[in-house]
Amino acid sequence: MRCEEQFSLTSQYSRLKKKTTVQSQIKLLRFTGISEGISFLVLLLIAMPLKYYLGLPLAVKVVGWMHGVLFILYIIVVFLSIKIMRWNWFAVLVALGTSLIPFGTFLLDKSWRRREKEIRALHLPS
Repeated sequence: MRCEEQFSLTSQYSRLKKKTTVQSQIKLLRFTGISEGISFLVLLLIAMPLKYYLGLPLAVKVVGWMHGVLFILYIIVVFLSIKIMRWNWFAVLVALGTSLIPFGTFLLDKSWRRREKEIRALHLPS
């Protein structure tokens, strides 16, 4: 194999590897955001009424614990995604702030999908 061909293959492999890493990180961010959003809604709309209207505090204990784990995981994934998503500090604050609002991560997911397409286009082999 000639040196030029080997360099070209190495460069294509590097781009493919980077593209795969970017796509998997964005998918993880989107999955974590949606999971956190669903757990928040289940906590607010199902577990809380079960606790206060039917006297079942165990619902909040279980769902609250799961939501807490997903919330912490979401925060970690947001910080791990800063470089790949090319966020500035304001975008990080928005990503973190939307997790405190019901339906917030669902609304943000639309822009993440758009950003995923932009980043995917940047990493396509030329």
